[in-house]
Amino acid sequence: MLRVAAIQYCASDNAKDTLAHIQPLIAEAASRATLVTLPECASYLSASREQLATHAEWEDDSYSQNWLADQARQLGTWLLAGSLMIRRRDNHKLVNRSLLFGPDGGLVASYDKIHMFDADVGDHKSYRESASFTAGSTPVIAMIGDVPVGLSICYDVRFPHLYRQLALAGAKLLLVPAAFTAISGKAHWHILLRARAIETGCFIVAPAQSGTHADGRQTYGHSLIISPWGEIIADAGDGDAVISADLDLAAVAKARQAIPSLTTNPAIEATRFIS
Repeated sequence: MLRVAAIQYCASDNAKDTLAHIQPLIAEAASRATLVTLPECASYLSASREQLATHAEWEDDSYSQNWLADQARQLGTWLLAGSLMIRRRDNHKLVNRSLLFGPDGGLVASYDKIHMFDADVGDHKSYRESASFTAGSTPVIAMIGDVPVGLSICYDVRFPHLYRQLALAGAKLLLVPAAFTAISGKAHWHILLRARAIETGCFIVAPAQSGTHADGRQTYGHSLIISPWGEIIADAGDGDAVISADLDLAAVAKARQAIPSLTTNPAIEATRFIS
């Protein structure tokens, strides 16, 4: 059994302000759960690309990372920073990085977002994540106690092969922190996440941003906890919220035995068409 919590809020464009706002939410979540999860852009969501370039935190000198590590240590909880906007020291490039801290505040795992959100969803904004960030290349599984957990971020959810790979590598829980736009969220959020759970037979915890941000974007909210059978265990709706649930990991094996799609060869045989 693993107790999990997902925190939902609207990040400002100032890390210290956002972190001060969410401190009581983290404390509430930690009182309920072993694993506390925050959404993508956990400490701030920039008002512009120019501000992002100025405010991105160095990977070896990140106020947000240090603050969150300290929260994990003080509260004695596992804590996922859904993502931070990090500048690498080796090449000075930006990455959208998810960080998992242990109960002692130590960094257990990190994952750089693989799939860049380059899209025009119909909200009069053009999203070009690849213009600011360098894509990661390596899927990551971390251990929370004896539970293998697959890390991902937001737009990754549209690429089912990543989640199949994580499940085949042993993941029983998939984390999908997000800042999903309101328009695409209304159309696709629940469907995509339920599909990833069903396809992999994994639990999913998806903490999300909710509200109107400094750059004008509106995020969808509806942080979710989903069973391996695709059932919605908890839905945060709109606004600030903490949702939690006890995950019975035996449900993973049960779902995979019922629908053994992970053991089926995914290769599609070529079909010959006769004209």
